[in-house]
Amino acid sequence: MSLPLDGYTVVAVEQAVAAPLATRHLADLGARVIKVERPGDGDLARGYDHLVHGTGSHFVWLNRGKESLAIDLKDPSGLEVLRRLIAEADVFVQNLAPGAAARLDLDAASLRRAKPELVVVNLSGYGAGGDKEQCKAYDMLVQAEVGLVSITGTAEHAVKTGIPTADIASGMYCAQAVLAALLRREQTGAGATIEVTMFEATAEWMGHPMYVQLYADRQVPRMGLSHAAIAPYDAYPTVDGQVLIGIQSDSGWRTLAGEVFGSADLASDPRFTTNVLRIENRAACDAAVAEFTSRWTTAELNARLAEAGVPAARVSTVEDLVEHPQLKARRRWRTVETEGGPIEALLPPITFDDVESAMGSVPGLGQHTRALLAEVGLTPEETAALLDRGAAEQHVTRQRQEALS
Repeated sequence: MSLPLDGYTVVAVEQAVAAPLATRHLADLGARVIKVERPGDGDLARGYDHLVHGTGSHFVWLNRGKESLAIDLKDPSGLEVLRRLIAEADVFVQNLAPGAAARLDLDAASLRRAKPELVVVNLSGYGAGGDKEQCKAYDMLVQAEVGLVSITGTAEHAVKTGIPTADIASGMYCAQAVLAALLRREQTGAGATIEVTMFEATAEWMGHPMYVQLYADRQVPRMGLSHAAIAPYDAYPTVDGQVLIGIQSDSGWRTLAGEVFGSADLASDPRFTTNVLRIENRAACDAAVAEFTSRWTTAELNARLAEAGVPAARVSTVEDLVEHPQLKARRRWRTVETEGGPIEALLPPITFDDVESAMGSVPGLGQHTRALLAEVGLTPEETAALLDRGAAEQHVTRQRQEALS
């Protein structure tokens, strides 16, 4: 059985996190993804760190299954190579600085005049227009600008999220947009021009606090592990640690208090019978819950909660995640090749019952340059000229580099 995007080609002028995440999802689904990088340093994410066999951890996460073409787009011959690739592609994705695509005649209008069926996705920080159009849009800056930082953390300290939320949000919407555009193209033959911004993608995820502000005229407070609209919902102490409990219904409260804690009085306490009342009396509710949870070890309490069907979880570390029995039980780990050696990677969370995601190798910088230049019609002499003047770069394996040094 084929993968959903087998036969589709995506060309991406991309770097950092948002756009590479989008195109990696497309590669996992079977698309051929040609990643265009600068000769020399390549994608910025290659150098964020060198923790995965000498390659950046962000890069190996975001770029498996792609072909790397290292070429200088400021060189007319290099730009012509890119145009030839786009002419044969189904999708073009770019997250260049504002205005850069237009200066290279890689704007959607120009590309789709030549190929109306092309799907073009422009992924940016803030989009065209508005005072923020030209502003740099790193993940942390967008989290701050959109208000996410103001609701994340504790009452004393605002923090950004521990993962690049704005990048991930916009990358996911970008991949979703490509799938929708290709589906429509199958029906109508028409391509698409799509804009996705980090700011608007993250603003969409601010739905609950935004509506609280719009219709209650108040800021959702920073709650740590707690929840502004639900109680009890927090980490509670045990004899040897803590357990996170989340009660989302009044029947769930009665189960927690009556069955798990064995306290009919707590279950019927008039201060706690509804979620609205538990929010109004949050401090007392949390204290009552903690009084009971502290009577058991973490393992004992988890067993009681699971038996009663009460939503709960341990507060895991990243080490706990790597060793998590759920991932092992569902056989989610696979081996992916990189230029430095094999690595472990998780299967994508979209699971088809008849075919497994592609999960191809992580490319070295310019690993596919010669092959791609030949594919678009350059002669060996023309390829050599590009390579000689540094307008293109062909990957050399680390082993080969060591042998030459």
